[in-house]
Amino acid sequence: MRRLDTTSLLNAYKRGVFPMAESHDDPHLFLVDPEIRGILPLEAFHIPKRLARTVRQDRFEVTLNRAFNRVLEGCAAPAPGRENTWINPLITNLYGALHREGHAHSVEIWQEGRLVGGLYGVAIGGVFFGESMFSRATDASKVALVHLVARLLREGFTLLDAQFHNPHLEQFGLIEIHRHDFHAQLTAALQLPCNFEAPPIEISGAEALDIIEKA
Repeated sequence: MRRLDTTSLLNAYKRGVFPMAESHDDPHLFLVDPEIRGILPLEAFHIPKRLARTVRQDRFEVTLNRAFNRVLEGCAAPAPGRENTWINPLITNLYGALHREGHAHSVEIWQEGRLVGGLYGVAIGGVFFGESMFSRATDASKVALVHLVARLLREGFTLLDAQFHNPHLEQFGLIEIHRHDFHAQLTAALQLPCNFEAPPIEISGAEALDIIEKA
């Protein structure tokens, strides 16, 4: 396919498609529009009790957009059970540019000053397109997801795209819907004037849980 720039990538997201590569070493990208789409319903987001305790205790420091490139690198790095990823240098450069333009965002998880997990994705209107997450400490990526959902709910987002079915996300209430239904939800959510970076930027675990519980 022709080389994507940030404008064409944002337009692709608005059509419900997103880019991937076959592997980290693949020099090309292709666009994906799954027939069956995985989403996390925000108002039905489920937090396991043990994880809720971890979040409430603030065992990690949680930040927003403080280390986007490092989160991207963490998601692209090999890990046990994930020796290869689809995040190639084209993806890294493209989403770095999206971040600088204010469209791509990261949630970072820190422990004793060390980055131990996080996630990143793209926000347009009332949609957050989740891209990838990584974890180097127990529950790190899960805590990032909880804080992401709290922020989305607080700011009025209505759609959290998980792209595909993922067994790891089933515990949080992941569902699968047909492409047609996803596109209908997408069209409505794109019209919303949501601001992912609205202050306060960082909140406590207790505040995040309270937002989710009241949804």
